[in-house]
Amino acid sequence: MTDGPIRLLIADDHPMFRYGLRAALSDVDGITVAGEAADGNAAVAMAGDLGVHVVLMDLDMPGMNGIDAIGELRRRLPEVAVLVLTMYDNDESLFTAMRAGARGYLVKGAEQEQIVRAVRAVVLGEVVFGTGVAERALAYFAAAPVGGRAARPLPELTDREIEVLRLVADGLNNAEIARRLFLSEKTIRNHISSIFGKLQVDDRAQAIVRARRVGLGSPEPGGQGHTTERR
Repeated sequence: MTDGPIRLLIADDHPMFRYGLRAALSDVDGITVAGEAADGNAAVAMAGDLGVHVVLMDLDMPGMNGIDAIGELRRRLPEVAVLVLTMYDNDESLFTAMRAGARGYLVKGAEQEQIVRAVRAVVLGEVVFGTGVAERALAYFAAAPVGGRAARPLPELTDREIEVLRLVADGLNNAEIARRLFLSEKTIRNHISSIFGKLQVDDRAQAIVRARRVGLGSPEPGGQGHTTERR
């Protein structure tokens, strides 16, 4: 627990949303809104400069996005808890944020009371999920076998490459995958080239076949906008 009030930084690129959050949280006992950041770079810099305990982080911001900012904060300021507050209510965003180091995940529209409870919980080292998100997170972790990590398919691929391959197998093109994972299209192309090399396949169609054999992606090809992109 902190000595004194919890110092909070709001990181979101929408000024009116930041204003609304500040107004909603400023009068809460035990919480001080120490500052506001409009992008990930500012959030990382201000978190250290202002000595905050919690960063309330949006994911979709210009410059350094929220996912990369979470990773930077985890490396530079591991004592700072990141609580995601985003419009993205999907598994890819949830698990990418948690793997990056977020301690909580709420979807915009959460009530003030829920946000306050979550802020106080992550300061204590707890992990917090919003309604609906919690059900999917529990189902994900419940699927792992007791006593160890689940053996994952294609162990030659990194976790990020597995994420990319799963979305390729779902039929998403590079631009869609980049938006889903908050990465650049160039980074996605690099990941796909690495995947092709490791799996020794020549194109997306062959990669999708390999992915489906191990249970990645939708049951039917082209379930979400199948593309003919090679990489």
